[in-house]
Amino acid sequence: MVKNWLQTFKQGLRRTRQGFSERLWSLLRAHGVIDEELFEELEGLLLQADVGIRTTTELLESLRERAKRERIESPARLTPLLQEELLDRLRADSPGYDAFVTLMVGVNGVGKTTTIAKLAHRYLGAGDKVLLAAADTFRAAAVEQLSVWADRLGVDLVHHQEGADPSAVVYDAIQAARARGANRVIVDTAGRLHTKANLMEELKKIKRVIERQVSDEACEVLLVVDATTGQNAVQQARIFHEAVGVTGIVLTKLDSTARGGVIIAIASEVGVPVRYVGLGEGLEDLAPFDPELFVRALFEGQGA
Repeated sequence: MVKNWLQTFKQGLRRTRQGFSERLWSLLRAHGVIDEELFEELEGLLLQADVGIRTTTELLESLRERAKRERIESPARLTPLLQEELLDRLRADSPGYDAFVTLMVGVNGVGKTTTIAKLAHRYLGAGDKVLLAAADTFRAAAVEQLSVWADRLGVDLVHHQEGADPSAVVYDAIQAARARGANRVIVDTAGRLHTKANLMEELKKIKRVIERQVSDEACEVLLVVDATTGQNAVQQARIFHEAVGVTGIVLTKLDSTARGGVIIAIASEVGVPVRYVGLGEGLEDLAPFDPELFVRALFEGQGA
């Protein structure tokens, strides 16, 4: 079954649309002219949507310049300009990966293990053979949870005893994948706190083990962040990116927040593309992120 991703985005973005787009239209209708008061209110709206101070400032400066240059006087005509500006910031370069190894990183509570299951489900649906690596060796519960998903999905799982070296698990998983003919290895890692430098060093060690066995193009690093955490998600993206070179973002719980503007802040300020968004609890509810669909879903049906 082929998903209608526009409808999926529209449904998943319902809270964001209510919190941002509907208020935007009300704001533009309430103002008869484009003036500084309008821009101040628009600034507040963007900040409440978690677009962030830096990106909001850049957006408003660009809107002011374009409105002046194009001699736009009607506030309603700012909407297509805002859509274009959002798209420009969401279109971060996304290298084409056909990853043999996908390293999943992120802090506790962001939905990383469930995201791994959803990603594995997508790969299986495309005809791939998937192997999971349980490199979060610090918690027995983490291995158990991943084992449940592996059984449910019918895929192999490589794990060691609790407290083992995570890098050794990853090494063995890659070797096992090659021996068993798997073409996708998804690596779970501990929900390490991004404020603890020693744990970041361990992630770097895992990344080095992977790099010694596969090419850059065959390895991607996906950072899972929770949309409901707002600007903290942006900070996590910065720190993880500096540590292990994040190649893509998976934004979970987008359907649970009215402040989905964090997507814009991450893409604009960190420069890492959003690859997937979580729009529900089911295995099918991991949507490939498409900037055009996102903006269409955010604004479509508003302002009538």
